[in-house]
Amino acid sequence: MKAAAFDYARPRDVGEAISLLVQAKGSAKALAGGQSLGPMLNLRLARPGLLVDISRLEELRAIEDAGDAWRIGAAVTHSAIEDANGALKGGAMLVEVAAGIAYRAVRNRGTIGGSLAHADPAGDWPLALAALGADVVLRGPAGERTIPAGRLITAAFTTAIQDDEIVTAVLAPKLSGAARFGYFKFCRKTGEFPEASAAVVIDPERDAVRIYLGALSGPPHALPELARRIAEGRLAIPTRDAAIEATATVSGLDPIEHRMHAGVLLRALERALAR
Repeated sequence: MKAAAFDYARPRDVGEAISLLVQAKGSAKALAGGQSLGPMLNLRLARPGLLVDISRLEELRAIEDAGDAWRIGAAVTHSAIEDANGALKGGAMLVEVAAGIAYRAVRNRGTIGGSLAHADPAGDWPLALAALGADVVLRGPAGERTIPAGRLITAAFTTAIQDDEIVTAVLAPKLSGAARFGYFKFCRKTGEFPEASAAVVIDPERDAVRIYLGALSGPPHALPELARRIAEGRLAIPTRDAAIEATATVSGLDPIEHRMHAGVLLRALERALAR
């Protein structure tokens, strides 16, 4: 199939992009890398009346040092983050996650903001950024607002982003020198979306322990009780029993899915606690 007919606009700046979204009254889609939206257009799963191309807006393509966080523009590609290895102090997890997304050809085009806005439950960035405690910066006609990455996705392919808003940046906290993290996903084939995924961030200097499961039927699922056990020093060595107990709190998993998620959680915990 081919995409249904649509109009195309390339705004000169973010302000003009938002104006176009306002005028479209919900019938427009912002286009960045197009690695997810493109196939959806061809399958006619998405039928916008207007595509607003924000991929070349320089204000969305920069990675800036914001003190205790990295401000990553929404149109920054996965490969740009991958290639920043060594240049992002406290951003080792960002680099590792970016390097594991799909294939290099996809990473060259796909963007961090596009991944969040697309809200695929199996996506890497929604899970990783929730575990990092990142904030997502949105801008619309009423101005700018931020929302925690863990609350951006409300359901599969559904977010808290309004029709006249766009993602402009991600504020990803820098991990301290004492921080440890683990990110693991199970894919049946290299480059595919995972069947199960998990992310663990332990940063004692920032008094933060966050653990999330991904690749579920909805948004990433937090595991606060398991995080509390680790923070209190009651789980210095990860065990399969602890992983199984934690994943039992996720509703809707069949026995096979439960075992897969327990397995990836255990691997993520091992990676974090072994660093």
